[in-house]
Parts: sequence; C-alpha cells; structure tokens
Amino acid sequence: MRFTFEQRLDDGVLERTFTLGEIPGILWTPGSVSAPAPLILLGHPGGLRTMYPRLVARARHGAAEGFASATIELPGSGDRPRSPAAEQARADLRRALAAGEPVDDEIVDRLVLPLVEQAVPEWRAALDALLALPEIGGPVGFAGGVIAIGIRLAVVEPRLSAAVLFAGSFVPRALFAEARQVTVPLRVLLQWDDEGNDRQLALDLFDAFGSTEKSLHANMGGHTGVPQFEADSGNRFFARHLK
Repeated sequence: MRFTFEQRLDDGVLERTFTLGEIPGILWTPGSVSAPAPLILLGHPGGLRTMYPRLVARARHGAAEGFASATIELPGSGDRPRSPAAEQARADLRRALAAGEPVDDEIVDRLVLPLVEQAVPEWRAALDALLALPEIGGPVGFAGGVIAIGIRLAVVEPRLSAAVLFAGSFVPRALFAEARQVTVPLRVLLQWDDEGNDRQLALDLFDAFGSTEKSLHANMGGHTGVPQFEADSGNRFFARHLK
C-alpha cells in the first residue's frame, strides 16, 4: 500500500488516497480517536470519482462514531482497464432494461460473476494492508456496494464480523447457495420502489441468508432514496458488533 495524498477534513477526519498495486483507494480515519479504530469497508457500484460525495459522507458519519472507513476502486471502473466481455454484458443488460424485457440470468452471470471473482481477492488484499496500519484495528464490517461481492466476502473472509448489504443490484442464482453459508450478523436494505431491482429476488435472497441474526429494512422510494435514519441505524448496528 502506498499513500499518495492526504488532507484533513473540516471535522478532523484524515482522508488519505492510496494505491494497492494498480488499484486506487481511499482511507478515512477519525481525528479524535487515539486507540486503533474498528474498520468499515465501504462498498460501492464503481467509479470512485463519481461516488466520492456519497462515500465521504458515509465515512464522515462513521468517523463521528469512532470508525475508520476504506474503499477501493472496482475492476473495470474509474481508470482501471475495461473488460470487453463485461462491457458487452452491460450493454446487453441496458438493452433489456430499455426494452422492458426480463433480464436473462445468463446476462447477469456474464456481468456479475467475473466481477465477484476479481473484486473479492482485491478487497481481501486491501484488508491485509489496512489491518497492518497501527491506527486500524479489528473487528471489520462491510457496508453497501454490489451485494454479490458482499455475499462472497462474508463467506470467505473470517475477519469480517458484520455486514450491511444493499439489495439494489443483480445477483446470479449461483450466489444463493453461498448466501446460505453466510453466518455474520446482517442488515439488508431494500428500496421498495427500486426500478432496477427485482423485489421478489431480493426477498428470496434475504430468506436464503444463513445468519441467525439478520434484519430486512425496506423503505419506500427508488434506488438512491435510502433514508438518512438508516445510516444512523447502521452505525448503531456496527457499534454492537465492531466495538
């Protein structure tokens, strides 16, 4: 991990950009915590520059409760190399949505499964580097982003203690079997009127999760309409499991 830039935000939060090999990322640490801070990995759908306003708001909200937060760029997003196969799958997905047609499972598999296969090892490598920093301690939570990545990470990463997942992206059917292996405490957010999300699939996925502690938070509104009180509730959830 190589830090490339740092700045102190007006609330005292230290923001540092870094690279992990060729992967860019951002780390936020609270300004007033002397002990190593528990860490929340901030998932997102890709494009750090585009997502930055939302990511920094989430990180600052967590820092107010004593959490460090970190994120990395997803494969094929931002300035990272594009995959022709993923670009074709994305075009096929957009074509189906524009035509009002059902999205074929084969399109979802072509788009999401290679992303999961590449992104999860990268998140784990980032976690190795982050936990080696003296200002970062365990436990670790994962919040938001592509839910299929969150599922796989919750299955394979023993350092993950809790997760808040957003049921707002397509999930390959193969991931349902992995969802049954998830055992960490879970909170799943579902926007009831999300025009791009299969509501019934999201409900079926929630039912499949193997965690004994899991809760579904369904709110009215579209994809980007998650209420602010869910952020406060998420902080309380992580406070129970990461502190």
